[in-house]
Amino acid sequence: MSLDTAALPLLVRGARIAFGERVVANDLTLDFAAARTTCLLGRSGVGKTSVLRWLAGLLPGTQPSRDIAYMAQTDLLLPWLSVIDNVLLGYRLRGDAAALRAARPRALDLLEQVGLGARLADLPQTLSGGMRQRAALARTLCEDRAIVLMDEPFAHLDAVTRLELQDLAARLLAGRTVVLVTHDPLEALRLGHQVRVLSGQPMSAGPPVEPVGQVPRDPAAPDLLALQADLLAKLREHAR
Repeated sequence: MSLDTAALPLLVRGARIAFGERVVANDLTLDFAAARTTCLLGRSGVGKTSVLRWLAGLLPGTQPSRDIAYMAQTDLLLPWLSVIDNVLLGYRLRGDAAALRAARPRALDLLEQVGLGARLADLPQTLSGGMRQRAALARTLCEDRAIVLMDEPFAHLDAVTRLELQDLAARLLAGRTVVLVTHDPLEALRLGHQVRVLSGQPMSAGPPVEPVGQVPRDPAAPDLLALQADLLAKLREHAR
């Protein structure tokens, strides 16, 4: 799919994220480069999803942006809609008939690319977990936004399907500004142009880690495995 929307940087300056008396982030500053994938790592509960929801404008005091598409941890496919209608759901909800007609060829092309071209009329319950995630990825990309936020999109898949979808996502997201939350250091190193480790309460971001080579990187590459060991050590250190 050709990129119709110019990539944009995403800048966080002095962000405060709090839930009642619990302060997740205070004066948080992060830069997400245009047309690059930044992966956010951190232990459970540090607030990675909260940062993503803040960026998406889904927390109180924030506003959604038309430049952003958001992919949650679960596929969130509506069980009564077909695959193609789920992919086009955003356009249907916005009630713009012209935009819906214009988006349909893009949706069909994306479903072909994710291997679901023959399942357009199928309901979500007939699909495997990997197929549902492929449909969710197609729906996210069909929105054709400059910025894509992804919250552990491959967390519940078997190892082989996970690698395949990582490769697919890297190809289809090329040229967009992507922020991807993951618990998996190797996934972050495979897909990220930059990796940031979040830690502490309130949280802070460690210095950027920038693996060499084009994404998706070989998960068996010695330099990548060495970086994985370093990231695991940092995550364990932050748990103390």
